[in-house]
Amino acid sequence: MSAPTIALLVGSLSSHSINHRLALAIGNTAIGRLDFDPISIGDLPLYNRDLDTELPGTVLRLKRQIKACDGILIVTPEYNRSLPSALKNALDWGSRPYGESAWQGKVAAIAGASSGAIGTAIAQSHLRIILTHLDIVTLPQPELYLRVTDELIDANGKVLDQQFQALLHRFVDRLVSLVTTHV
Repeated sequence: MSAPTIALLVGSLSSHSINHRLALAIGNTAIGRLDFDPISIGDLPLYNRDLDTELPGTVLRLKRQIKACDGILIVTPEYNRSLPSALKNALDWGSRPYGESAWQGKVAAIAGASSGAIGTAIAQSHLRIILTHLDIVTLPQPELYLRVTDELIDANGKVLDQQFQALLHRFVDRLVSLVTTHV
């Protein structure tokens, strides 16, 4: 049996983002158990209802990838005490046009990193509200919002802290369980 496919959305568009490092760390922890399909969101136009009748190619690609996956992992920073606009834009496009949401009935997990003391707790709270509206079952625990340092995860996503590695294993275990229960 092949590993479930997980659509991976990283809310930061920066190539040097600590959230990309966190996504790599989760991916490294899940090798052999989950296959991640990264979804590019930086090339999506801003959502415009006028385009609902003829969706742009990048939007069609996004919707195809979402529909083909068994679950979703969203790794997001926190911008101004909320989620990044690029991520919100991707969520909007995936749900449009009305009645044709690619998100409906999917399962998801959320993670996020920042350099601040409270990690991405507020952004994740806002994101959970949106995901509930989109009919996405979201992993409740363990919550994974953290302050990332060079002593925690290196630039290649290698986890340098054993306690954090144990948390990532619990996170991946729960995500695997959620996905296999709902597939």
